[in-house]
Formats: sequence, C-alpha cells, structure tokens
Amino acid sequence: MGKEKNPRRVADNEAMAKTRMLRTSPQKLNLVAQMIRGKKVEKALTDLTFSNKRVAQDVKKCLQSAIANAENNHNLDVDELIVAEAWVGKNLVMKRGRPRARGRFGKIMKPFSEITIKVRQVEEQA
Repeated sequence: MGKEKNPRRVADNEAMAKTRMLRTSPQKLNLVAQMIRGKKVEKALTDLTFSNKRVAQDVKKCLQSAIANAENNHNLDVDELIVAEAWVGKNLVMKRGRPRARGRFGKIMKPFSEITIKVRQVEEQA
C-alpha cells in the first residue's frame, strides 16, 4: 500500500553526487569543474589533490562521494568510471556591507554555490 519507487534520475551506468552551500563564487568553482570534465576518475582525483585552488578539496570530496555512490548503490566498476558531467549552480548570496565616505554604504556580496558531478561507466577498448 506504499508509494511506488521513484524512477532513477540518471542512466543505469551512471551515478551522481551534489554538494550544496560551497562558500565560493560559481565562477571560481566552474574553473575547478572544467579541470575534471571528461577525465577518468583517478586522473581527476590526482588533479584535484595537487590543485592550488582552495575549493578543489571540496570538489574532490564531492567526486569521491559520486564514486562511492557508483560502487555501493549502483554496482559500477570504479576502474572504468569517467567524469561525464560536472556543472555548477548559484546558491544563496549573503549581503554584507561596509560604511564608506559621505554617508554611503559599500555593498559586499558573499556568494555560495553548488556543484553536481555525474560519473559514467565506460568499457575500455582493447
């Protein structure tokens, strides 16, 4: 008498993970997401580990979560995974300010963003 199971949002050979409320601008986060798109997951993890960008560690955690989802929830082979998609979205913007000269007020915007990473299993050509 329960509800029907929700259909999967991704294909049978895919898994995904999403991280919300990352304290960085979407533009800066997209630079890191561009680094890993289309790469094999082990190469992407290596690139994120040795990246100088601060947000790279948060992206690495999200990628590791997507890999774990693929392995544990969808029974995919980790060695054959690639980063199929990695996209960035806006989230909340904290508005702060600073008093300026002559009674004015300088706006300071503190943006948050989110990243979604989708990994796909591809069979290697021999």
